[in-house]
Amino acid sequence: MMSWLPENVSTFGGEIDYLFYVIYYITGAAFILVTVLMILFLILYRQREGRRATYTHGSTALEITWTVIPAIVFVGLSFASVSSWGKIKSHPPPPDVQLQVTAKQFNWEILYPGPDGKFGTEDDLQAENDIYVPVNKVVHVILKSKDVIHSFFLPHLRVKQDSVPGRDILVWFQAVKPGKYELPCAELCGFGHSGMRGWLHVHTPEEYAKWVEESWPRK
Repeated sequence: MMSWLPENVSTFGGEIDYLFYVIYYITGAAFILVTVLMILFLILYRQREGRRATYTHGSTALEITWTVIPAIVFVGLSFASVSSWGKIKSHPPPPDVQLQVTAKQFNWEILYPGPDGKFGTEDDLQAENDIYVPVNKVVHVILKSKDVIHSFFLPHLRVKQDSVPGRDILVWFQAVKPGKYELPCAELCGFGHSGMRGWLHVHTPEEYAKWVEESWPRK
């Protein structure tokens, strides 16, 4: 299937893409049908010399039909997305890696717990705009905001979550392919919004171990 979406490198990205294309083709078909009917009606019922307009009440059966069919489609899409939504939002798997991302005007502050596994201690590692994770590992991100609403967006991993001041929001992903992936802010957050850009670096186990060794040198 042809796709203009960025390459999916997430374990749950396939489910997101499937729902996206189902909705896309349904709305596309509805758009074409409505457009064709509108043009047809404009031609058939255009003003003509010597032809008087007539009043019609309409068709109750037709009105019920075009109300019930979209309702059935919407309910069907809701049920189809329940399992994916629950997996992504409500039932994250246990983490292999945890980190904290705080959004602010106009950058991402990344905080890794040190060897003690706790945030807010002396061995924490703080960085800006660059996240480093191992491939094929579950990553939990605790998302925060210092000022306004931002949006943590990893298009290649099909992750998009607003960061809201005063709230800690859990986001998770599992990247299946090493690489460097863009992390833009997808919420208009002020004058410097366009420059609020970071990167997700997905490493092989060996590369990630090397990065950890260099980031937390032994004393």
